[in-house]
Amino acid sequence: MPPLESLLVLSTAGLAGIGLVGGFVAWGWAGWLRLRAQELDRDRAMRRDDLPAVGQRIDLADLKERIRKLEAIAAGVDI
Repeated sequence: MPPLESLLVLSTAGLAGIGLVGGFVAWGWAGWLRLRAQELDRDRAMRRDDLPAVGQRIDLADLKERIRKLEAIAAGVDI
């Protein structure tokens, strides 16, 4: 069996190496999460500028069409 001092040094070095690798992985993960959050914020800002106006117009046109059909049914006109 190897001497106790050698095992202590090897164990400490191994734990330090695992801790170092774990720290770098956590740092990279946090950076990736920040990058992804920025991408999502940018995408939300782009959607907020463009899509709602178009979506609102489509919804309004759809509602007008439904009202026209309902009025036609109420009047007894076959569409």
